[in-house]
Amino acid sequence: MAFQSDDKAKAYWSENIRLVLSLLAVWFIVSFLFGIVLVEPLNEIRFFGFKLGFWFAQQGSIYVFVALIFVYVSKMNSIDKKYDVHED
Repeated sequence: MAFQSDDKAKAYWSENIRLVLSLLAVWFIVSFLFGIVLVEPLNEIRFFGFKLGFWFAQQGSIYVFVALIFVYVSKMNSIDKKYDVHED
């Protein structure tokens, strides 16, 4: 990966790290907070017949994790094109 300047390389990695940290924050909120810490209040809500806290702990966090993978791929492709380091 060849950047035209150090400034472009720093901007690229800054954007990359910002994206990764924001996606990790979403995953933390969904898996840890919704699935463990806030499970009791969320269990008062029903989702397709299941308690919402239980659903997040068993299935929801997995679905969100897979969705975050696709979001990451999509966003990184656009960032790669923006900085002209995309694959052909």
